[in-house]
This record gives sequence, structure tokens and C-alpha cells, in this order.
Amino acid sequence: MLLQSLTDGTGIANILMIVGMVAVFYFFLLRPQQQRSKKQKTFLESLAREMKIVTTGGLHGKIIDVSEATVTVEIDKGVRIKLDKTAIAYEFGVQAESKK
Repeated sequence: MLLQSLTDGTGIANILMIVGMVAVFYFFLLRPQQQRSKKQKTFLESLAREMKIVTTGGLHGKIIDVSEATVTVEIDKGVRIKLDKTAIAYEFGVQAESKK
């Protein structure tokens, strides 16, 4: 019975369907997420002084100092906060241009 179902083509069709679903899942979900993650990592490595940024919480500010894992951001005259690099979402003005 098992050999008969493999020889009539339905077994191969089922395997091809599963492989196709895995491929679709990879190309529509996993691969774009990996690309976004890689792009964010390179952005965080390129942070520099005087760069205007927006945090994940929505605060706008200018980077005053960059260290290994943190940045100091001036959000108003004389108001400076120290943030973890991962709290920075994007460079101000750049995200709006990339969505066009």
C-alpha cells in the first residue's frame, strides 16, 4: 500500500508541496527579517557624533558621544541622556526618504 501511493505520484506531490511551503515561508518571512536585522546592525555600528537620531521611544535628539555599547544624546539644550545603542531606531530624516 505504501509503495503503491509513492508510485502513483501523490507522495511526490505532497513532498513538493511541503518543500514549496517551506520556500515561501523562508522568502516571505525569514529572509526579509534577516535583511532588516543586518541593516539595523550596520546602522548601529555607523553611529557618529552630531548625528540626529530618533529612539525607539520616539525621542528626537543629537548624538553627543558614542562609546562601545552606549550613546549620549542631547534631547534639548543642556538635557543629555545616556542610551543603549539598541534603543536607537533610525537617523532622523533618513527613514522618511527610504519609504518613498
